Amino acid sequence: MERPGPSEVTGSDASGPDPQLAATMGFTGFGKKARTFDLEAMFEQTRRTAVERSRKTLEAREKEEEMNREKELRRQNEDIEPTSSGSHVVRDCSKSSSRDTSSSESEESSGSSDDELIGPPLPLKMMKEPSNHIEEDILGPLPPPLYEEVEEDDDDDGDSEEEENPVQKIPDSHEITLKHGTKTVSALGLDPSGARLVTGGYDYDVKFWDFAGMDASFKAFRSLQPCECHQIKSLQYSNTGDMILVVSGSSQAKVIDRDGFEVMECIKGDQYIVDMANTKGHTAMLHTGSWHPKIKGEFMTCSNDATVRTWEVENPRKQRSVFKPRTMQGKKVIPTTCTYSRDGNLIAAACQNGSIQIWDRNLTVHPKFHYKQAHDPGTDTSCVAFSYDGNVLASRGGDDTLKLWDIRQFNKPLFSASGLPTLFPMTDCCFSPDDKLIVTGTSVQRGCGSGKLVFFERRTFQRVYEIDITDASVVRCLWHPKLNQIMVGTGNGLAKVYYDPNKSQRGAKLCVVKTQRKAKQAETLTQDYIITPHALPMFREPRQRSTRKQLEKDRLDPLKSHKPEPPVAGPGRGGRVGTHGGTLSSYIVKNIALDKTDDSNPREAILRHAKAAEDNPYWVSPAYSKTQPKTMFAQVESDDEEAKNEPEWKKRKI
Repeated sequence: MERPGPSEVTGSDASGPDPQLAATMGFTGFGKKARTFDLEAMFEQTRRTAVERSRKTLEAREKEEEMNREKELRRQNEDIEPTSSGSHVVRDCSKSSSRDTSSSESEESSGSSDDELIGPPLPLKMMKEPSNHIEEDILGPLPPPLYEEVEEDDDDDGDSEEEENPVQKIPDSHEITLKHGTKTVSALGLDPSGARLVTGGYDYDVKFWDFAGMDASFKAFRSLQPCECHQIKSLQYSNTGDMILVVSGSSQAKVIDRDGFEVMECIKGDQYIVDMANTKGHTAMLHTGSWHPKIKGEFMTCSNDATVRTWEVENPRKQRSVFKPRTMQGKKVIPTTCTYSRDGNLIAAACQNGSIQIWDRNLTVHPKFHYKQAHDPGTDTSCVAFSYDGNVLASRGGDDTLKLWDIRQFNKPLFSASGLPTLFPMTDCCFSPDDKLIVTGTSVQRGCGSGKLVFFERRTFQRVYEIDITDASVVRCLWHPKLNQIMVGTGNGLAKVYYDPNKSQRGAKLCVVKTQRKAKQAETLTQDYIITPHALPMFREPRQRSTRKQLEKDRLDPLKSHKPEPPVAGPGRGGRVGTHGGTLSSYIVKNIALDKTDDSNPREAILRHAKAAEDNPYWVSPAYSKTQPKTMFAQVESDDEEAKNEPEWKKRKI
């Protein structure tokens, strides 16, 4: 058997696919040749299209620019009235520029394919570069870009004038009031990002305020008493914002997290040990505390046991180091306030004898600086604060003064301001974010005026501005550098926030624009959760995971929400009779005691049926007809009837 030749095979392929093979394989397109694509040709076609489009775009933009240049030149020529030679120069330059552009276009078109433009058009700055030589030859005023630069310089001069006057940067155009309670707000703390504010007072409460979560009602989202029955002296967020240092009237400071849960509590020392350096913690009431500005987890406290102690959050069982303030004679003296420097290398404390002592953080034996009569002895210096540059220290004394000190020359105060009354041992002072102003509050007796927030210029220490806060003392003040907002704690339980919509950022601006939300009905129907830790597992209630989900479940539960029972439709079920139906019982229940008459007067209601009862005695008279006794007495007539029945002779006799 001979094989077919190649000519026969090609002839069979040309005739088309075999119908039997198509029926066997199940589809009819078997045997067709697949289409091939030339990718290089497609890319080349795409590149040419892009080049043509970019060239057209460039040409259109160049024409528009030429027209704009001609219009500007005409306006300048009309304003300046240039000479004919100058106009000829301009025209020649414009002609030469058009020739240059046309020649450049011809060069680009005659160039190789690699030099052609592909993609988006060139930016305007690159397109304007070849026309710079034209503007150099033009006679007349400066072009518009130079005017814009001059205007920008003028704006910069105005900004510098504003910077010279720091009073204009005080954000006091708007304010909001946060109601902490009825007693003094003795502590304020704001986290580094400015999202949350925490307040503490003489009522032992610590309240958390979230600016992003609050609405116009300005309500705290959490309130707690971390130190039981001790007044809150100081609150401060850590440099990372995840922990809060709580200093109260007790001898043990606490650290809580952002949600109010306790992280650590300092240990209490042994009060029977004479040398306070040998005990592990404070033995008397605390005054204030401060976080280290650089090291995470390190903080400092001062107490009535005449010590300043540094702590670490990881080691609550013992302090890190102990600083013991001493007088010039070597006697103990109680520190009333303490703080870190901005770099954390120095520790400053003010004492009851009026001295200010500054130690190196790593050297606890002798103070590095000691000024013995910074304020009057016997008065409690309520605050010491470092400036942002770290060279200046401000002290708020109990002798109604505010003093400024230079750390580099700690032998006398730079400036001193008096006439600033204070009645609280925690009246503080702070620097503005630009270090040009110093802020402090004043105290007043009840009903004797209003407390003020006073601003001093750091360079001259002049009293440049003041704000009337409220009819109570101003205890705490805080100027946040990122928000550019001022927080104030007062003696009547208020915390006020001052801000400017144009100068301030976030903070109080977030909650002011939110309308007050209505109370949800589901919130009033939720039952209280009873905690029974020692109950048997079968009686123990599951812990509530989510308040909102639990509210929705309780709202759907008819027993917990006390939902009233709906009316019965139909013949009735569950022991309840239907409102209406076809049964005899439902008809009787509906109509048996139906009375539509008005029984406002009971006598008339009874006499209304008297005639019907006399005419048709149905109920009472037939029942007693057989046994009813007969009347034995004659009926007595009335006087009128007797007068009618008298004989005429009696009437005549009368």
